[in-house]
Amino acid sequence: PNLTKDRIVTDINQVWVADITYIRIATAFVYLAVILDLFSRKAIGYAISRSIDTALSLEALRMAIRNRNPPPGMIHHSDRGVQYAAHDYIDELKSDYFQISMSRRGNPYDNAFAESFMKTIKTEEVYLWEYQTIEDVLKRLPYFIEDVYNQKRLHESLGYVPPDEYEAMRKTLNPCLAL
Repeated sequence: PNLTKDRIVTDINQVWVADITYIRIATAFVYLAVILDLFSRKAIGYAISRSIDTALSLEALRMAIRNRNPPPGMIHHSDRGVQYAAHDYIDELKSDYFQISMSRRGNPYDNAFAESFMKTIKTEEVYLWEYQTIEDVLKRLPYFIEDVYNQKRLHESLGYVPPDEYEAMRKTLNPCLAL
């Protein structure tokens, strides 16, 4: 079921959203999997690969878990793509005590925040560069995600501050989150 419908997210590590997109290089496509914290829109896990498979989505999930050490009962929301419905991915979510949430079949609006991130990354980074190789993508995208998107890109929904600053402000208001 979609556990995020009409849910108001009030803090960090309540809901994570996940998605995958393709990036054209000179002779093929490469794929980007990303996990965002819905509260701050911060990209907390990502992976880049030549293959759009469960290993790609698992790598992004594991990075997010390492970065955040999520509490039990957190919601992980994605579309119904095979990478997110695969046994290995579901088993990983269950072993870390996530609540599993998925969009309705064929409804991109149910994962709008992740879709919006993908539009932003393509418009503000991917379409501005002519990636020739996967090495170009591996060099540029982490920089854009970590140094531009998370640290500098302003979000209207966050009061015109970037995700890192928004989370820092939240931790200042609730020092227990800094632990």
